Amino acid sequence: MISDHRASARVEALYRYPVKSMLGEEIDATTVGERGLLGDRAYALVDQETGKVVSAKNPRRWRVLFDCRAVYLDEPASGSDPAVVRITLPDGVTVDSDDPDVHATLSLAVGRAVRLVTTAPEGAVMEVLSPIVEGIPEARQETLADSGIAIVAPGTFFDAAPLHVVTTATLAQLAGLAPRSTFTASRFRPNVVVAVEGESGFVENRWVGHTLTLGAEVSASVFLSAPRCVMTTLAQADLPRDPVVLQTIARHNRFDIPGLGPSSCVGVYALVTAGGTARRGDNVEIT
Repeated sequence: MISDHRASARVEALYRYPVKSMLGEEIDATTVGERGLLGDRAYALVDQETGKVVSAKNPRRWRVLFDCRAVYLDEPASGSDPAVVRITLPDGVTVDSDDPDVHATLSLAVGRAVRLVTTAPEGAVMEVLSPIVEGIPEARQETLADSGIAIVAPGTFFDAAPLHVVTTATLAQLAGLAPRSTFTASRFRPNVVVAVEGESGFVENRWVGHTLTLGAEVSASVFLSAPRCVMTTLAQADLPRDPVVLQTIARHNRFDIPGLGPSSCVGVYALVTAGGTARRGDNVEIT
């Protein structure tokens, strides 16, 4: 057993992102199952020309997604089709997922022919732009490559795993290292923000290989530190574009991940092993 957070850690915030790579919504409570928070990444856009899943990981083509926000009109229900989601476009116009013209409206907004779908195509890939990062030898040139998705959870739109967790300690650590930059949870798009007391630094690095318990019902197996990408630097809502964010991560929390190589990490990925309800304020334990 590693350090006991029974009295010193709690769920500070819960987030879900109904449409992959769009801004999402903060919620007070939700059902958590093997596909993560109910309704998280239930939808995505697919490029009709290439067949690739649309992702802001290639901001050269899909930066506009961070100017869109998706929220559910009603709370999703377990075991049913995805609930209707309302998407607010950059010009303030809204379109619902059940609108007959939703595909045409979204295509016009993003500048390419796309479809809004609820199941990832078999063998789905997305484009990932790896930017130049000062001081990192292997990041001296910008590269663009395809990357698989839904490897851990087939048919979904998760990059790596259904649950992504970040601690307040890590956000505070980064803020101290680069005080002119803004390190909020929204930069990293977690599902769960855990407030920790009495610890500092990149706390969740030590959680890999351990079990995370949220409240009385939900537990998850933490299996991977979360490699970060160009999305952390993009402008969104009231946050400006800031390449220093990724540079800071790379300089201070970069290490080898088996099978991935050198990776700049913030937060951890986990697989849900026992489902239930998670709530803001729930106690958090790491065993």
